Amino acid sequence: MKIIALGDIHMSTTSIESIPGIREADLIILNGDLTNYGGIEETRQVLDTVMQVNRNVLAQYGNLDRPEVNDYLEKLGINIHAQARLIQGKVCIIGVGGSNFTPFHTPSEFTENNIQELASQAFQQGIEFTRLAEPLHNNKIPVILVSHVPPLKTSVDKLRSGKHVGSSAIRGVIERFQPELCICGHIHEAKGKDMIENTEIYNPGMLRMGGWITVKIEQSQLKVTLQ
Repeated sequence: MKIIALGDIHMSTTSIESIPGIREADLIILNGDLTNYGGIEETRQVLDTVMQVNRNVLAQYGNLDRPEVNDYLEKLGINIHAQARLIQGKVCIIGVGGSNFTPFHTPSEFTENNIQELASQAFQQGIEFTRLAEPLHNNKIPVILVSHVPPLKTSVDKLRSGKHVGSSAIRGVIERFQPELCICGHIHEAKGKDMIENTEIYNPGMLRMGGWITVKIEQSQLKVTLQ
């Protein structure tokens, strides 16, 4: 199974069709900030471009997408924010969109308590999915947390000033539930990789700067490539 994950699109979709292997990928994950303070119409434009290339899409909103985007993605049946998705019995995706509070008062921000509650509920849902599915598929199902905001105090949540601005709640749920992988974004200049205990953390940065992640799943093992 092959997954391509990207975020921080900000309406800049021209490079999507040039991503190697995107047409054949089993799943495309769009991890928030699809727009620049946009709503349904702007989100529709982004999704139309992506789905012309590959229709196997799941998505969630970021802090720069208006709250109506979450409802729109839910209506389309492709939303992952605050929920778990079991994909082909091979991987469980946990989504947490929006962000913690920023100095810019962007459209979709949450308190750390809100993030912790949303993430924990989604993980509990995912635990139940994998508990029921693993005996049927006779293999361990890896869990991927897709969080728009990165976990606090990592190399992938640092501003150029060196200040850490990630979410303490996201870090907390990673430490508690220990997913195999966390894909984040939000902090464009913090593109890179880090670890929290046994969980790999990846921030691909902005799409227009060439940032995306490829995840290959073979026999419950994840092979992650940061582009």
